[in-house]
Amino acid sequence: MESRELGYVKLVLDREYELSKVDDRIFGSFIEHLGRAVYDGIYQPGNSLSDGMGFRRDVIDFVKDLQVPIIRYPGGNFVSGFRWEDSVGPRSQRPERLDLAWRSTESNQIGINEFSKWAMKVKSSVMMTVNLGTRGIQDACNLLEYCNQVSGTEYSDLRIAHGDRDPYGIKVWCLGNEMDGPWQIGHKTMEEYGRLAAETAKAMKLIDPSIELVSCGSSNSEMPTFPQWEAVTLEHTYDYVDYISLHSYYDNRSEDTLDYLAQSDDMDKFIKKVIATCDFVKAKKRGEKSIDLSFDEWNVWFHSNEKDEALMRDQPWQRHPPLLEDIYNFEDALVVGLLLITLLKHADRVKIACLAQLVNVIAPIMTEQHGGRAWRQTIYWPFMHASKYGRGVVIMPSVHGTRHETSGHGEVTDVESVSVFNEDKRELTIFAVNRTLTKNIDFYADIRSFGDCHVLEQIILENDDLHACNSSVEEKVVPKRSDDLSSDNGMLHTILHPASWNVLRIGVNGRKM
Repeated sequence: MESRELGYVKLVLDREYELSKVDDRIFGSFIEHLGRAVYDGIYQPGNSLSDGMGFRRDVIDFVKDLQVPIIRYPGGNFVSGFRWEDSVGPRSQRPERLDLAWRSTESNQIGINEFSKWAMKVKSSVMMTVNLGTRGIQDACNLLEYCNQVSGTEYSDLRIAHGDRDPYGIKVWCLGNEMDGPWQIGHKTMEEYGRLAAETAKAMKLIDPSIELVSCGSSNSEMPTFPQWEAVTLEHTYDYVDYISLHSYYDNRSEDTLDYLAQSDDMDKFIKKVIATCDFVKAKKRGEKSIDLSFDEWNVWFHSNEKDEALMRDQPWQRHPPLLEDIYNFEDALVVGLLLITLLKHADRVKIACLAQLVNVIAPIMTEQHGGRAWRQTIYWPFMHASKYGRGVVIMPSVHGTRHETSGHGEVTDVESVSVFNEDKRELTIFAVNRTLTKNIDFYADIRSFGDCHVLEQIILENDDLHACNSSVEEKVVPKRSDDLSSDNGMLHTILHPASWNVLRIGVNGRKM
Protein backbone atom coordinates (compact mmCIF):
# COMPACT_ATOMS: atom_id res chain seq x y z
CA MET A 1 0.00 0.00 0.00
CA GLU A 2 1.58 3.27 -1.11
CA SER A 3 1.53 5.93 1.58
CA ARG A 4 0.73 9.49 0.44
CA GLU A 5 -0.09 11.08 3.79
CA LEU A 6 1.58 11.54 7.16
CA GLY A 7 -0.07 11.43 10.57
CA TYR A 8 1.25 11.55 14.09
CA VAL A 9 0.57 10.20 17.56
CA LYS A 10 2.18 11.20 20.83
CA LEU A 11 1.77 9.20 24.04
CA VAL A 12 2.85 10.36 27.48
CA LEU A 13 3.22 7.40 29.83
CA ASP A 14 3.59 7.95 33.57
CA ARG A 15 4.61 5.00 35.72
CA GLU A 16 2.21 6.17 38.43
CA TYR A 17 -0.88 6.12 36.21
CA GLU A 18 -1.81 2.48 36.57
CA LEU A 19 -5.21 1.31 35.37
CA SER A 20 -5.06 -2.26 36.65
CA LYS A 21 -3.03 -5.40 36.76
CA VAL A 22 -3.93 -7.58 33.78
CA ASP A 23 -5.66 -10.80 34.78
CA ASP A 24 -3.87 -13.44 32.69
CA ARG A 25 -7.25 -15.02 31.95
CA ILE A 26 -7.98 -12.13 29.57
CA PHE A 27 -5.95 -14.24 27.10
CA GLY A 28 -8.29 -17.22 27.38
CA SER A 29 -9.91 -19.15 24.56
CA PHE A 30 -12.79 -21.51 23.85
CA ILE A 31 -13.36 -25.01 22.48
CA GLU A 32 -16.89 -26.16 21.73
CA HIS A 33 -18.12 -29.54 20.57
CA LEU A 34 -18.78 -28.02 17.16
CA GLY A 35 -17.49 -28.86 13.71
CA ARG A 36 -13.89 -30.07 13.72
CA ALA A 37 -12.79 -28.24 16.86
CA VAL A 38 -12.50 -31.41 18.96
CA TYR A 39 -12.57 -34.30 16.48
CA ASP A 40 -10.05 -33.80 13.67
CA GLY A 41 -8.80 -30.73 15.55
CA ILE A 42 -7.28 -31.43 18.94
CA TYR A 43 -8.03 -35.19 18.68
CA GLN A 44 -7.02 -37.45 15.80
CA PRO A 45 -6.28 -41.00 17.00
CA GLY A 46 -4.18 -43.00 14.57
CA ASN A 47 -2.47 -39.92 13.16
CA SER A 48 1.33 -40.15 13.28
CA LEU A 49 1.26 -36.57 14.58
CA SER A 50 -0.82 -37.59 17.61
CA ASP A 51 0.33 -38.81 21.01
CA GLY A 52 -0.72 -41.99 22.80
CA MET A 53 -4.04 -40.43 23.86
CA GLY A 54 -4.85 -39.38 20.29
CA PHE A 55 -4.14 -35.69 20.86
CA ARG A 56 -2.27 -33.88 18.08
CA ARG A 57 1.19 -32.90 19.23
CA ASP A 58 1.55 -30.11 16.65
CA VAL A 59 -1.71 -28.52 17.81
CA ILE A 60 -0.58 -28.82 21.42
CA ASP A 61 2.65 -27.01 20.54
CA PHE A 62 0.81 -24.18 18.76
CA VAL A 63 -1.58 -23.76 21.70
CA LYS A 64 1.30 -23.75 24.18
CA ASP A 65 2.97 -20.99 22.17
CA LEU A 66 -0.20 -18.91 22.61
CA GLN A 67 0.08 -19.33 26.41
CA VAL A 68 -3.68 -19.68 26.88
CA PRO A 69 -4.40 -19.76 30.64
CA ILE A 70 -8.07 -20.80 30.54
CA ILE A 71 -10.33 -22.52 27.98
CA ARG A 72 -14.12 -22.38 28.04
CA TYR A 73 -15.75 -25.80 27.42
CA PRO A 74 -17.90 -27.55 26.03
CA GLY A 75 -19.96 -24.69 24.61
CA GLY A 76 -21.44 -22.51 23.36
CA ASN A 77 -24.82 -23.39 21.92
CA PHE A 78 -23.87 -27.06 22.19
CA VAL A 79 -24.04 -26.98 25.99
CA SER A 80 -27.76 -26.20 26.12
CA GLY A 81 -28.54 -29.76 25.02
CA PHE A 82 -25.51 -31.41 26.64
CA ARG A 83 -25.91 -34.44 28.93
CA TRP A 84 -22.58 -34.45 30.75
CA GLU A 85 -22.99 -38.06 31.87
CA ASP A 86 -22.73 -39.11 28.21
CA SER A 87 -19.17 -37.81 28.06
CA VAL A 88 -17.57 -39.71 30.95
CA GLY A 89 -16.64 -43.30 31.71
CA PRO A 90 -15.76 -46.13 29.32
CA ARG A 91 -15.87 -44.89 25.74
CA SER A 92 -17.50 -48.10 24.53
CA GLN A 93 -20.51 -47.28 26.70
CA ARG A 94 -20.93 -43.66 25.67
CA PRO A 95 -24.01 -43.00 23.54
CA GLU A 96 -24.13 -41.02 20.34
CA ARG A 97 -26.51 -38.07 20.51
CA LEU A 98 -28.08 -35.60 18.12
CA ASP A 99 -26.64 -32.14 18.70
CA LEU A 100 -29.62 -29.92 17.99
CA ALA A 101 -27.61 -26.68 18.18
CA TRP A 102 -25.42 -27.48 15.16
CA ARG A 103 -27.52 -30.27 13.58
CA SER A 104 -24.64 -32.73 13.95
CA THR A 105 -24.06 -36.10 15.61
CA GLU A 106 -21.95 -36.11 18.77
CA SER A 107 -20.01 -39.32 19.45
CA ASN A 108 -18.96 -38.35 23.00
CA GLN A 109 -15.59 -40.00 22.49
CA ILE A 110 -14.00 -36.90 23.98
CA GLY A 111 -15.53 -35.66 27.18
CA ILE A 112 -14.70 -34.15 30.52
CA ASN A 113 -12.24 -36.92 31.46
CA GLU A 114 -10.20 -36.48 28.30
CA PHE A 115 -10.53 -32.71 27.92
CA SER A 116 -9.23 -32.07 31.42
CA LYS A 117 -6.10 -34.05 30.52
CA TRP A 118 -5.68 -32.17 27.22
CA ALA A 119 -5.96 -28.85 29.08
CA MET A 120 -3.10 -29.95 31.32
CA LYS A 121 -1.01 -30.82 28.25
CA VAL A 122 -1.40 -27.28 26.90
CA LYS A 123 -0.79 -25.79 30.39
CA SER A 124 -4.29 -24.38 30.68
CA SER A 125 -7.27 -24.68 33.00
CA VAL A 126 -10.89 -25.47 32.18
CA MET A 127 -13.74 -22.96 32.37
CA MET A 128 -16.78 -25.24 32.52
CA THR A 129 -20.22 -24.30 31.23
CA VAL A 130 -23.31 -25.97 32.71
CA ASN A 131 -26.50 -26.74 30.80
CA LEU A 132 -29.28 -24.38 31.91
CA GLY A 133 -31.19 -24.92 28.68
CA THR A 134 -32.64 -28.43 28.90
CA ARG A 135 -31.36 -29.13 32.42
CA GLY A 136 -30.99 -27.28 35.69
CA ILE A 137 -29.86 -27.05 39.31
CA GLN A 138 -29.42 -30.72 40.19
CA ASP A 139 -27.46 -31.62 37.08
CA ALA A 140 -25.15 -28.63 37.57
CA CYS A 141 -24.53 -29.71 41.17
CA ASN A 142 -23.89 -33.30 40.10
CA LEU A 143 -21.34 -32.16 37.53
CA LEU A 144 -19.58 -29.93 40.04
CA GLU A 145 -19.45 -32.80 42.54
CA TYR A 146 -18.02 -35.10 39.84
CA CYS A 147 -15.32 -32.58 38.92
CA ASN A 148 -14.31 -31.04 42.25
CA GLN A 149 -15.26 -33.25 45.19
CA VAL A 150 -12.34 -35.35 46.45
CA SER A 151 -14.19 -38.60 47.25
CA GLY A 152 -16.86 -40.23 49.36
CA THR A 153 -19.94 -39.18 47.38
CA GLU A 154 -21.80 -40.73 44.48
CA TYR A 155 -20.38 -38.54 41.74
CA SER A 156 -16.86 -38.07 43.11
CA ASP A 157 -16.60 -41.84 43.50
CA LEU A 158 -17.94 -42.22 39.96
CA ARG A 159 -15.07 -40.06 38.69
CA ILE A 160 -12.62 -42.24 40.61
CA ALA A 161 -14.22 -45.35 39.12
CA HIS A 162 -13.64 -43.78 35.70
CA GLY A 163 -9.92 -43.66 36.40
CA ASP A 164 -9.37 -40.13 37.73
CA ARG A 165 -8.62 -40.25 41.44
CA ASP A 166 -7.67 -36.60 41.70
CA PRO A 167 -10.46 -34.06 41.26
CA TYR A 168 -10.19 -31.65 38.33
CA GLY A 169 -10.45 -28.59 40.56
CA ILE A 170 -12.32 -26.45 38.01
CA LYS A 171 -12.64 -22.96 39.49
CA VAL A 172 -14.64 -20.96 36.90
CA TRP A 173 -18.15 -22.03 35.90
CA CYS A 174 -20.54 -20.43 33.38
CA LEU A 175 -24.24 -20.56 34.23
CA GLY A 176 -25.51 -21.51 30.78
CA ASN A 177 -24.87 -19.93 27.40
CA GLU A 178 -26.64 -17.07 25.57
CA MET A 179 -29.91 -17.75 27.32
CA ASP A 180 -31.36 -14.50 25.92
CA GLY A 181 -31.13 -15.87 22.36
CA PRO A 182 -34.26 -17.34 20.71
CA TRP A 183 -31.89 -19.73 18.88
CA GLN A 184 -30.81 -21.23 22.20
CA ILE A 185 -32.27 -24.60 23.19
CA GLY A 186 -34.22 -23.88 26.37
CA HIS A 187 -34.26 -20.11 25.75
CA LYS A 188 -35.39 -18.22 28.84
CA THR A 189 -36.96 -14.86 29.56
CA MET A 190 -35.01 -12.44 31.75
CA GLU A 191 -36.97 -13.37 34.86
CA GLU A 192 -36.81 -17.10 34.16
CA TYR A 193 -33.07 -17.09 33.63
CA GLY A 194 -32.37 -14.77 36.56
CA ARG A 195 -34.25 -17.01 38.99
CA LEU A 196 -32.73 -20.25 37.64
CA ALA A 197 -29.19 -18.87 37.55
CA ALA A 198 -29.45 -17.49 41.08
CA GLU A 199 -30.73 -20.75 42.55
CA THR A 200 -28.14 -22.77 40.63
CA ALA A 201 -25.36 -20.46 41.82
CA LYS A 202 -26.48 -20.70 45.45
CA ALA A 203 -26.50 -24.50 45.32
CA MET A 204 -23.15 -24.76 43.55
CA LYS A 205 -21.42 -22.48 46.04
CA LEU A 206 -22.74 -24.62 48.89
CA ILE A 207 -20.81 -27.52 47.36
CA ASP A 208 -17.63 -25.55 46.60
CA PRO A 209 -17.47 -21.97 47.93
CA SER A 210 -14.13 -21.40 46.18
CA ILE A 211 -15.56 -21.44 42.64
CA GLU A 212 -16.23 -18.32 40.58
CA LEU A 213 -19.46 -18.05 38.63
CA VAL A 214 -20.32 -16.27 35.37
CA SER A 215 -23.90 -15.16 34.77
CA CYS A 216 -25.14 -14.97 31.17
CA GLY A 217 -25.24 -11.48 29.76
CA SER A 218 -26.65 -10.47 26.39
CA SER A 219 -25.53 -12.45 23.35
CA ASN A 220 -24.51 -9.18 21.70
CA SER A 221 -25.14 -5.47 22.04
CA GLU A 222 -27.76 -5.53 19.26
CA MET A 223 -30.16 -7.80 21.16
CA PRO A 224 -33.53 -6.06 21.67
CA THR A 225 -33.35 -6.73 25.42
CA PHE A 226 -29.86 -5.25 25.90
CA PRO A 227 -29.03 -3.90 28.49
CA GLN A 228 -32.30 -4.62 30.29
CA TRP A 229 -31.33 -8.31 30.32
CA GLU A 230 -28.23 -7.51 32.38
CA ALA A 231 -30.15 -5.29 34.79
CA VAL A 232 -32.99 -7.75 35.40
CA THR A 233 -30.91 -10.93 35.64
CA LEU A 234 -28.32 -9.33 37.93
CA GLU A 235 -31.13 -8.29 40.26
CA HIS A 236 -31.43 -12.01 40.95
CA THR A 237 -27.83 -13.17 40.67
CA TYR A 238 -25.83 -10.25 42.10
CA ASP A 239 -25.21 -11.82 45.51
CA TYR A 240 -24.04 -15.15 44.10
CA VAL A 241 -22.03 -14.51 40.93
CA ASP A 242 -18.67 -12.90 40.22
CA TYR A 243 -18.89 -12.04 36.51
CA ILE A 244 -21.36 -11.36 33.74
CA SER A 245 -20.61 -12.53 30.21
CA LEU A 246 -20.35 -10.55 26.99
CA HIS A 247 -20.30 -12.04 23.48
CA SER A 248 -19.61 -10.20 20.24
CA TYR A 249 -18.38 -11.00 16.74
CA TYR A 250 -17.22 -8.59 14.06
CA ASP A 251 -17.34 -8.66 10.25
CA ASN A 252 -16.60 -6.83 7.03
CA ARG A 253 -19.67 -7.81 5.04
CA SER A 254 -19.81 -4.28 3.62
CA GLU A 255 -16.24 -4.65 2.30
CA ASP A 256 -15.37 -1.26 3.79
CA THR A 257 -11.97 -1.78 5.40
CA LEU A 258 -11.67 1.64 7.04
CA ASP A 259 -14.99 1.17 8.78
CA TYR A 260 -14.15 -2.45 9.62
CA LEU A 261 -11.03 -1.29 11.43
CA ALA A 262 -13.22 1.07 13.49
CA GLN A 263 -15.38 -1.73 14.88
CA SER A 264 -13.20 -2.06 17.97
CA ASP A 265 -14.90 1.19 19.03
CA ASP A 266 -18.14 -0.82 19.16
CA MET A 267 -16.54 -3.30 21.57
CA ASP A 268 -15.41 -0.38 23.71
CA LYS A 269 -18.95 1.03 23.88
CA PHE A 270 -20.41 -2.42 24.62
CA ILE A 271 -18.04 -2.92 27.56
CA LYS A 272 -18.78 0.55 28.96
CA LYS A 273 -22.55 -0.01 28.81
CA VAL A 274 -22.29 -3.37 30.59
CA ILE A 275 -20.06 -1.86 33.29
CA ALA A 276 -22.59 0.95 33.78
CA THR A 277 -25.42 -1.56 34.11
CA CYS A 278 -23.49 -3.69 36.60
CA ASP A 279 -22.74 -0.62 38.69
CA PHE A 280 -26.38 0.46 38.53
CA VAL A 281 -27.43 -2.89 40.01
CA LYS A 282 -24.69 -2.60 42.63
CA ALA A 283 -25.99 0.82 43.66
CA LYS A 284 -29.62 -0.30 43.60
CA LYS A 285 -28.86 -3.26 45.84
CA ARG A 286 -26.51 -1.13 47.99
CA GLY A 287 -23.90 -3.77 47.41
CA GLU A 288 -20.22 -3.75 48.23
CA LYS A 289 -18.74 -5.87 45.45
CA SER A 290 -18.40 -4.95 41.80
CA ILE A 291 -19.46 -7.43 39.14
CA ASP A 292 -16.57 -7.92 36.75
CA LEU A 293 -16.80 -8.90 33.07
CA SER A 294 -16.09 -12.16 31.29
CA PHE A 295 -15.93 -11.40 27.55
CA ASP A 296 -15.99 -15.12 26.88
CA GLU A 297 -16.81 -15.06 23.17
CA TRP A 298 -15.15 -12.59 20.82
CA ASN A 299 -13.62 -12.78 17.36
CA VAL A 300 -14.13 -12.05 13.67
CA TRP A 301 -16.78 -14.34 12.21
CA PHE A 302 -18.51 -14.02 8.86
CA HIS A 303 -16.55 -15.73 6.08
CA SER A 304 -18.18 -19.15 6.49
CA ASN A 305 -21.78 -18.17 7.29
CA GLU A 306 -23.48 -19.03 3.97
CA LYS A 307 -21.63 -22.34 3.63
CA ASP A 308 -22.51 -23.31 7.21
CA GLU A 309 -26.19 -22.58 6.78
CA ALA A 310 -26.34 -24.68 3.61
CA LEU A 311 -24.48 -27.61 5.17
CA MET A 312 -26.66 -27.76 8.29
CA ARG A 313 -29.79 -27.44 6.15
CA ASP A 314 -28.93 -29.88 3.36
CA GLN A 315 -26.64 -32.42 5.06
CA PRO A 316 -27.63 -32.59 8.74
CA TRP A 317 -26.52 -35.07 11.41
CA GLN A 318 -22.98 -35.62 10.16
CA ARG A 319 -20.20 -36.43 12.60
CA HIS A 320 -17.98 -33.38 13.11
CA PRO A 321 -18.66 -31.72 9.74
CA PRO A 322 -16.49 -28.73 8.72
CA LEU A 323 -18.46 -25.86 10.25
CA LEU A 324 -17.46 -22.25 11.00
CA GLU A 325 -14.12 -22.68 9.27
CA ASP A 326 -13.42 -19.04 8.54
CA ILE A 327 -10.17 -18.54 6.65
CA TYR A 328 -8.84 -15.25 7.99
CA ASN A 329 -7.06 -12.61 5.96
CA PHE A 330 -4.65 -9.86 6.95
CA GLU A 331 -7.29 -7.22 7.70
CA ASP A 332 -8.97 -9.70 10.06
CA ALA A 333 -5.68 -9.94 11.97
CA LEU A 334 -5.64 -6.15 12.34
CA VAL A 335 -9.16 -6.23 13.77
CA VAL A 336 -8.21 -8.97 16.22
CA GLY A 337 -5.26 -6.82 17.32
CA LEU A 338 -7.58 -3.85 17.81
CA LEU A 339 -9.99 -5.95 19.86
CA LEU A 340 -7.13 -7.16 22.08
CA ILE A 341 -6.08 -3.55 22.66
CA THR A 342 -9.66 -2.71 23.64
CA LEU A 343 -9.85 -5.57 26.12
CA LEU A 344 -6.58 -4.49 27.73
CA LYS A 345 -7.87 -0.91 27.99
CA HIS A 346 -10.61 -2.30 30.23
CA ALA A 347 -8.40 -4.59 32.33
CA ASP A 348 -9.81 -3.03 35.49
CA ARG A 349 -13.17 -4.75 34.85
CA VAL A 350 -12.60 -7.32 32.07
CA LYS A 351 -10.94 -10.15 34.00
CA ILE A 352 -11.67 -13.07 31.66
CA ALA A 353 -11.90 -13.09 27.87
CA CYS A 354 -12.07 -16.03 25.48
CA LEU A 355 -11.06 -15.83 21.83
CA ALA A 356 -13.74 -17.93 20.15
CA GLN A 357 -12.52 -20.40 19.22
CA LEU A 358 -9.12 -22.12 19.33
CA VAL A 359 -8.84 -24.88 16.70
CA ASN A 360 -10.57 -25.16 13.27
CA VAL A 361 -13.77 -23.36 14.33
CA ILE A 362 -13.31 -19.57 13.78
CA ALA A 363 -9.83 -20.24 15.07
CA PRO A 364 -6.20 -19.11 14.99
CA ILE A 365 -5.08 -22.73 14.51
CA MET A 366 -6.24 -24.96 11.65
CA THR A 367 -5.68 -28.59 10.73
CA GLU A 368 -6.16 -30.12 7.31
CA GLN A 369 -8.94 -32.66 7.16
CA HIS A 370 -8.20 -36.38 7.50
CA GLY A 371 -4.80 -36.20 9.11
CA GLY A 372 -3.03 -33.35 7.32
CA ARG A 373 -0.76 -30.80 8.89
CA ALA A 374 -1.63 -27.97 11.28
CA TRP A 375 -1.00 -24.31 10.47
CA ARG A 376 -1.39 -20.81 11.90
CA GLN A 377 -3.94 -18.34 10.62
CA THR A 378 -3.26 -14.60 10.33
CA ILE A 379 -5.05 -13.88 13.62
CA TYR A 380 -2.68 -16.20 15.48
CA TRP A 381 0.05 -13.57 15.59
CA PRO A 382 -1.57 -10.59 17.36
CA PHE A 383 -3.10 -12.96 19.91
CA MET A 384 0.27 -14.60 20.57
CA HIS A 385 2.01 -11.24 20.92
CA ALA A 386 -0.61 -9.88 23.30
CA SER A 387 -0.62 -13.04 25.41
CA LYS A 388 3.17 -13.21 25.55
CA TYR A 389 3.96 -9.52 26.13
CA GLY A 390 0.69 -8.12 27.53
CA ARG A 391 1.00 -9.41 31.09
CA GLY A 392 1.64 -6.90 33.81
CA VAL A 393 0.02 -3.55 34.62
CA VAL A 394 -1.85 -1.41 32.10
CA ILE A 395 -0.51 2.15 32.08
CA MET A 396 -2.99 4.82 31.06
CA PRO A 397 -1.43 7.31 28.62
CA SER A 398 -2.21 10.83 27.62
CA VAL A 399 -2.73 10.60 23.85
CA HIS A 400 -2.72 13.20 21.10
CA GLY A 401 -2.87 12.35 17.42
CA THR A 402 -4.44 12.66 14.02
CA ARG A 403 -7.83 11.23 13.07
CA HIS A 404 -9.76 10.16 9.98
CA GLU A 405 -13.37 9.79 8.82
CA THR A 406 -15.19 6.48 8.39
CA SER A 407 -18.51 5.68 6.74
CA GLY A 408 -20.21 4.17 9.80
CA HIS A 409 -18.26 5.32 12.85
CA GLY A 410 -17.65 8.97 12.10
CA GLU A 411 -14.23 10.39 12.96
CA VAL A 412 -11.91 7.91 14.67
CA THR A 413 -8.30 7.87 15.82
CA ASP A 414 -5.63 6.94 13.28
CA VAL A 415 -3.93 4.78 15.89
CA GLU A 416 -5.26 2.63 18.71
CA SER A 417 -2.72 1.77 21.39
CA VAL A 418 -2.28 0.38 24.90
CA SER A 419 0.76 0.00 27.16
CA VAL A 420 1.60 -2.74 29.66
CA PHE A 421 4.46 -2.68 32.18
CA ASN A 422 5.80 -6.01 33.46
CA GLU A 423 7.74 -5.13 36.58
CA ASP A 424 9.08 -8.65 37.10
CA LYS A 425 10.66 -8.66 33.65
CA ARG A 426 11.40 -4.91 33.70
CA GLU A 427 9.72 -4.53 30.32
CA LEU A 428 7.33 -1.95 28.93
CA THR A 429 5.32 -3.06 25.89
CA ILE A 430 3.29 -0.75 23.67
CA PHE A 431 0.77 -2.36 21.31
CA ALA A 432 -0.35 -0.12 18.44
CA VAL A 433 -2.43 -0.52 15.29
CA ASN A 434 -2.27 2.05 12.52
CA ARG A 435 -5.82 1.67 11.26
CA THR A 436 -5.42 4.00 8.30
CA LEU A 437 -4.76 2.63 4.84
CA THR A 438 -2.51 5.38 3.44
CA LYS A 439 -0.82 7.24 6.30
CA ASN A 440 2.58 6.64 7.78
CA ILE A 441 2.29 7.62 11.42
CA ASP A 442 5.06 9.44 13.24
CA PHE A 443 4.75 7.71 16.61
CA TYR A 444 6.26 9.28 19.73
CA ALA A 445 6.09 8.09 23.34
CA ASP A 446 7.39 9.98 26.35
CA ILE A 447 8.50 7.31 28.84
CA ARG A 448 10.84 9.42 30.99
CA SER A 449 9.00 8.46 34.17
CA PHE A 450 10.30 4.90 33.76
CA GLY A 451 13.89 6.04 34.10
CA ASP A 452 16.74 4.62 32.05
CA CYS A 453 15.30 2.51 29.20
CA HIS A 454 16.57 0.75 26.11
CA VAL A 455 14.95 -0.61 22.96
CA LEU A 456 14.43 -4.37 22.85
CA GLU A 457 12.60 -4.71 19.53
CA GLN A 458 9.75 -3.62 17.32
CA ILE A 459 7.61 -6.41 15.86
CA ILE A 460 5.42 -5.59 12.85
CA LEU A 461 2.62 -7.49 11.14
CA GLU A 462 1.88 -5.95 7.75
CA ASN A 463 1.07 -6.97 4.19
CA ASP A 464 0.48 -5.06 0.97
CA ASP A 465 -2.55 -7.28 0.34
CA LEU A 466 -5.29 -6.76 2.92
CA HIS A 467 -6.88 -10.03 1.78
CA ALA A 468 -3.74 -12.16 2.06
CA CYS A 469 -4.39 -15.45 3.87
CA ASN A 470 -2.25 -18.17 5.37
CA SER A 471 -2.68 -21.83 4.48
CA SER A 472 -1.15 -25.22 5.13
CA VAL A 473 1.00 -24.62 2.04
CA GLU A 474 2.23 -21.10 2.80
CA GLU A 475 2.03 -18.58 5.63
CA LYS A 476 1.93 -15.30 3.73
CA VAL A 477 1.21 -13.20 6.83
CA VAL A 478 3.93 -13.52 9.46
CA PRO A 479 5.53 -11.00 11.82
CA LYS A 480 8.85 -9.36 11.13
CA ARG A 481 11.19 -7.07 13.03
CA SER A 482 11.85 -3.40 12.30
CA ASP A 483 14.89 -1.24 13.00
CA ASP A 484 12.82 1.97 13.11
CA LEU A 485 12.29 2.11 16.89
CA SER A 486 14.69 4.44 18.69
CA SER A 487 15.03 5.86 22.20
CA ASP A 488 16.67 9.15 23.12
CA ASN A 489 16.60 10.41 26.72
CA GLY A 490 13.27 8.75 27.42
CA MET A 491 11.60 9.70 24.13
CA LEU A 492 10.63 6.84 21.82
CA HIS A 493 10.11 7.29 18.13
CA THR A 494 9.13 5.00 15.27
CA ILE A 495 7.11 4.98 12.09
CA LEU A 496 3.88 3.00 12.09
CA HIS A 497 3.20 1.85 8.55
CA PRO A 498 -0.34 2.01 7.11
CA ALA A 499 -2.56 -0.91 8.18
CA SER A 500 -0.08 -2.47 10.59
CA TRP A 501 0.02 -4.23 13.96
CA ASN A 502 3.02 -3.14 16.03
CA VAL A 503 4.60 -4.41 19.25
CA LEU A 504 7.14 -2.01 20.76
CA ARG A 505 9.21 -3.65 23.49
CA ILE A 506 11.31 -1.54 25.85
CA GLY A 507 13.67 -2.70 28.57
CA VAL A 508 13.41 -0.68 31.79
CA ASN A 509 16.66 -0.45 33.73
CA GLY A 510 14.96 1.32 36.59
CA ARG A 511 17.52 4.08 37.16
CA LYS A 512 16.08 7.57 37.09
CA MET A 513 17.51 9.73 34.33
